[in-house]
Amino acid sequence: AEITATATHALARFDLDLAGLTVSDVKVDGAAARHQAQGEELVITPAAAIAKGAQFKVTVAYGGTPKEINDPILGRYGWIRTTDGVFIACQPSGAHTWFPSNDHPSDKATFTFDLTVPKGSTAVANGDQTNSTDGGAHTTWQVKEPMATYLATVDVGKFNVKKGTTPGGVPILVAVDPSVDTASVEEVYARTAEITDALAKTFGPYPFSSTGAIVDNADVGFALETQTRPVFGSFGAEPTILAHELAHQWYGDSVSVSKWQDIWLNEGFATLAEWTWGERIGGPTVQQQYDMRYRQSGNKELWDVPPGNPGRMQMFGRSVYDRGAMTLIALRQKVGEQKFNEILRTWARDHRGGNVTTGQFIALANRISGMDLDAFFRAWLYDKGRPNT
Repeated sequence: AEITATATHALARFDLDLAGLTVSDVKVDGAAARHQAQGEELVITPAAAIAKGAQFKVTVAYGGTPKEINDPILGRYGWIRTTDGVFIACQPSGAHTWFPSNDHPSDKATFTFDLTVPKGSTAVANGDQTNSTDGGAHTTWQVKEPMATYLATVDVGKFNVKKGTTPGGVPILVAVDPSVDTASVEEVYARTAEITDALAKTFGPYPFSSTGAIVDNADVGFALETQTRPVFGSFGAEPTILAHELAHQWYGDSVSVSKWQDIWLNEGFATLAEWTWGERIGGPTVQQQYDMRYRQSGNKELWDVPPGNPGRMQMFGRSVYDRGAMTLIALRQKVGEQKFNEILRTWARDHRGGNVTTGQFIALANRISGMDLDAFFRAWLYDKGRPNT
């Protein structure tokens, strides 16, 4: 792994996140550096201190067999083996099980993946495929826009692949394992193109160089918004879930949280898109989704967990998703459709490629609406109990 970084302050030593793998050599700017594994940290001491503001390159030679994470709270994630390869979904912190990094969404980077896989297998990663040789056994993929480490993926196996351009002009690549009987590559391709273009009309221009999806024969019960190319387990890419993961390309991937406490900024926006797409294809309306949940006054999972600070135990709980989306619906009711859409589009435009906090979103909503919404957001995001509408 080669990492180019900038020192935000003077460094006599620094850490990278890396777990379960063996490091054989580390160089900093071409000079041998001392290194030591300490838990899930790789502690590096360069031959010469690095000055504040200096750019430097770290080269880490390492190897081993990555293992998936099975966390009693956060579940199963990371490097997940399949019958014919691997499925990688790293939220929130699985990236450092397969490459050294600062494995936190606040530190984004551009990426190049140089991949060699067994002949007969296909590798699909984030971004754009820039090179393919040896019958596809050796490929290079480039991520041109900043990406959080947990959004990196390399999926290897047997895939049907379809490439093209959406009607709206976005390059698209979809890969579907032929053994998955819940979706065909043609179906997923058509849905991905349609949803990408539709969301761009609501949220603003698509923020990346390509869109797509990967459906693998992984025995997992989740999908993940891996940048440019969300991954789905063998359950398939049902349209509303596809809309959820593609909405994340704007909210979560391009505009990323600075800290996991603010994950509602990812999941609330994507859940609203999921409900909106469901209404579009004949399911319950967005208002019905809201009303059904609001009537559940005794739902402790919803009303006792503040989505703006859910804690590790409830990081992926229903409050973050459903109450997060309800917060946005209630905001739309309060400020009106026009101001609400302006807030969404401005948020995506002004913070494209960057990191954000809930405080910044509240400030934007206050500015665009011309209202003082602090008490509204406090009730919806931070207080226990069902807010008054």
